[in-house]
Amino acid sequence: MDVLSWLLPESFSTFGRDIDRLYYVILWITGVVFVLTEGLLVWILVRYRHREGRRAAHIHGHRTLEMVWTTVTGVIVLGLAVASTGVWHHVKRDVPAGAMEVIVTAKQYEWNVTYPGPDGLLGTDDDFTRRNALDVPDARPVLVHLRSEDVIHSFFLPELRVKQDALPGKSIRVWFEATRPGTYVIGCAELCGLGHYRMQGQLTVHAAADYQDWMQAALAEADQ
Repeated sequence: MDVLSWLLPESFSTFGRDIDRLYYVILWITGVVFVLTEGLLVWILVRYRHREGRRAAHIHGHRTLEMVWTTVTGVIVLGLAVASTGVWHHVKRDVPAGAMEVIVTAKQYEWNVTYPGPDGLLGTDDDFTRRNALDVPDARPVLVHLRSEDVIHSFFLPELRVKQDALPGKSIRVWFEATRPGTYVIGCAELCGLGHYRMQGQLTVHAAADYQDWMQAALAEADQ
């Protein structure tokens, strides 16, 4: 298992490690700040606890200290923003050429996946749709056109570090490239109604040769 993934499921995505690095940097920074803040709070509670005969003193504050912690916080946040810009742009905009395209339509409470038919083009008469099943080849980019028929859903592939809201009336592009064959969960990460808990699909990543066999079987089944 990847040493970076001891708090997260192991990633099988080409950009998973980049996202994990940012996550753990933010986790360490916020963790250190949390420990220092809570430690200071405990010290203040003990140091300035009520004691008989001691009168409370009114303090106006410390302007220099306030400027220091505000400046340090601003620098850290700005640094994280700069560090994440490249990753964000790659994940959200840099769709590799030659990506396999599918349409994923969310509805209460299922994922409907539309594949191109024999002509290899989406939006034509030979497209076919499968319910709660997204089958893709490994080592090939997959471009998902994400849609919703009713309310806001969230397309979530934990092992591939993909999470994107699906909005009614919009088609949103999201891509990934799996690096290892296997079976993974497609979850909904947005509370979308009473049946939200059962809105779950299956992502199957095939080896390249096996995917061609699967596609031929799927096409034959769609023709029946």
